[in-house]
Amino acid sequence: MQYTANENRYQKMEYRRCGNSGLMLPAISLGLWHNFGHIDSFENARNILRLAFDNGITHFDLANNYGPPPGSAEENFGKIFRDDFIHYRDELIISSKAGWGMWPGPYGDWGSKKYLVASLDQSLKRMGLEYVDIFYHHRPDPETPLEETMTTLDLMVRQGKALYVGISSYQPDEATKAIQILKQLGTPCLIHQPKYSMFDRWVEDGLLDVLEQNGVGCIPFSPLAQGLLTNKYLKGIPKDSRASSHRGNGAIEEDQLSDEKINKVRELNVLAEERGQNLAQMALAWILKDKRISSVIIGASKPEQVSDSIKCLNNYSFTAEELNRINKILK
Repeated sequence: MQYTANENRYQKMEYRRCGNSGLMLPAISLGLWHNFGHIDSFENARNILRLAFDNGITHFDLANNYGPPPGSAEENFGKIFRDDFIHYRDELIISSKAGWGMWPGPYGDWGSKKYLVASLDQSLKRMGLEYVDIFYHHRPDPETPLEETMTTLDLMVRQGKALYVGISSYQPDEATKAIQILKQLGTPCLIHQPKYSMFDRWVEDGLLDVLEQNGVGCIPFSPLAQGLLTNKYLKGIPKDSRASSHRGNGAIEEDQLSDEKINKVRELNVLAEERGQNLAQMALAWILKDKRISSVIIGASKPEQVSDSIKCLNNYSFTAEELNRINKILK
């Protein structure tokens, strides 16, 4: 059946301004890191995307290497886009990235102009798009001059292959330099995508301040710590979890599943229940409480997880007592 989007979708989502730009992002964005590759159910992927858009999630976040195999998430998204979303293109924010290993040889990784130009061309072809809304450098490259990488991002915008550009996983000093270079080139850095969760708070040590001072948005990934901050592990490791399947590429490492960590998860869960939320909803709300956060990227293996995550928007304010309790648990 032909897909028609829910006409009330924009009443179901909160939208936040991305830094000092004119772009508004949904508070919840959908990431296609897992569950959209060729090894996954195509119909399930389609149902997740449809439900997300029906609930006002207008931003779909991809990368060249998402799958597995690498590239397959973009290929599958391209098929679904062509069948379901092509008429809604101007209502969508579609992002992709390059910076991790994608093909063999010296030109398929990191941050050279050679790699980034080829990668974006490949991504556009896989997705059947004329442009992406946001193109990111996926991680810092210690060998390539930062000027080369940032000049290439500027080139993408000038060629019309990307509307905006961003960076991912850059430390505060690296981010500051990248932002300054892009500003000088006339293509401002729109957004930074860092890993951020209750269990991984490095962005609080300077990065959020850098982004705020420079008018750059922030869109964290892995806000649920690869599923650790859900009810999935309260009673041990289930057989169908990423931790037990050893799929790699984002799976939970064994040291993250220590008794001490699981006990912290259980304590956090008690507080979440007191707030009338499940643990995942509280973990997302905890990130969104900060107005410097433009959006947060969720993953989903089934449509109902998207619906569940969106409910975090019902309450993302915390009392001082609740924040103190959270900090004590996390210590």
